[in-house]
Amino acid sequence: MSAVQDQVRSMDCKHFINGQYISSFNGRTFDNINPATEEVLGKVSEGGKEEIDLAVGAARRALNGPWKTMTLNDRIAVIRRIGDIILERKDELARLESLDTGKPLWLSSSVDIPRSAFNFHFFADYLRSVGNEAYHTDDVAINYSIRRPVGVVGLINPWNLPLLLLTWKLAPCLAAGNTCVIKPAELTPMTATILGEICREAGVPDGVVNIVNGFGPDSAGSALSEHPDVDAISFTGETETGKIIMKAASRSLKKLSYELGGKNPNIIFADADLDEVIETTLKSSFINQGEVCLCGSRIYVERPVYEQFLHKFTAKAKELVVGDPFDHHSKVGALVGAEHYERVTGYIRLAQEEGGQILIGGKRPEGLERGYFLEPTIITGLNRNCRVVREEIFGPVVTVMPFDEEEEVIAQANDTHYGLSASIWTNDLRRAHRVAGRIEAGIVWVNTWFLRDLRTPFGGMKQSGIGREGGIHSFEFYTELTNVCIKL
Repeated sequence: MSAVQDQVRSMDCKHFINGQYISSFNGRTFDNINPATEEVLGKVSEGGKEEIDLAVGAARRALNGPWKTMTLNDRIAVIRRIGDIILERKDELARLESLDTGKPLWLSSSVDIPRSAFNFHFFADYLRSVGNEAYHTDDVAINYSIRRPVGVVGLINPWNLPLLLLTWKLAPCLAAGNTCVIKPAELTPMTATILGEICREAGVPDGVVNIVNGFGPDSAGSALSEHPDVDAISFTGETETGKIIMKAASRSLKKLSYELGGKNPNIIFADADLDEVIETTLKSSFINQGEVCLCGSRIYVERPVYEQFLHKFTAKAKELVVGDPFDHHSKVGALVGAEHYERVTGYIRLAQEEGGQILIGGKRPEGLERGYFLEPTIITGLNRNCRVVREEIFGPVVTVMPFDEEEEVIAQANDTHYGLSASIWTNDLRRAHRVAGRIEAGIVWVNTWFLRDLRTPFGGMKQSGIGREGGIHSFEFYTELTNVCIKL
């Protein structure tokens, strides 16, 4: 792990409130652990009610300050500049992201950081096209709508794609004229810490963007969710945590936007291009160590090609190099932390208890004694009622099951309380439309995966989320509409 060791530098993460970095009032901190080496990267200030009160107060004051009176062109320039600075500091941010998460550096450099910058560039451009409704009512009245910021928004972020998903929230939040308090995931605070500095350099007025580190219950997360002066909460993370936040937010009827868990089906029909299927399914199963809410973790293969798919899929999965995130040969890095590692490996043990067969993986790679590394794992022999098939694992673990009929696989795909995404592989145009229209998911890809147009609605149904993000859908959450009726 010498390459990782060479990359380590101590970085203490403080809160960013009203344009300044500060420590917690009580001096409390916790360790930030490198998941690839299990070494301490630095200390993180642990915030609570006092820090959240201070941050929310700063955000409330900033809501009616220079940010409110800034012209549209000036706000667009500031938002675009944030994206520019992210690209200027891409190498630094990518390194920090890989240190924090354990993901390969090539992934941070090619996906996480460029997409983070693009989120700001996209919403800066999109802001010019956001319009309002107007209606002429029988020569009696004119109705038109006014769009205004929702107010102070709490942004609660996950650890799997820390900067990418934070900027996916922050960019439209700022574009709509809001101020915010960010609660980064406690496991991955470093790029969020740098983002405060970037916003200040880009010209964001003090108090518009605030960052408070900490945990969930009895810490910064619960204080932010419960705060009566926070108007809305945008949360990406685990479903059960979302339920807790909803309960806390209900006391003041905050607006909520949720992107939660997923147990996504990957449906492969016999007429699909199997080589293309294998190439993409390797990504949808194991990229980012399988720590992606959109991963296709339930793979259904039509029986005529089931054995052929398994043979090719397992052979290719065995070729994936697991190891040092800073080694360019590594395709799979480390899981994010000790607790999560135990959770994922616990599901592998459960799969064996439920009668599953571990075709490959399921264990720590040889030669990696430290760090939370796990081989890509493929499981067969389970039925639709097994917990491993039904519950979100969020690691490099997939189940593969055969099917015979279209109706059968649609029923199995929908037999879940999740509904985030799905992939369908077929060259039959009619079947593609027919099946896509019946899958209960917010996003359905046909002959692809993770191909995104940021104008389109993004989000889940059932227990995978509330609301949609992307394009105008983001503005619908981050703004309030007033209808003005003028009698003629």
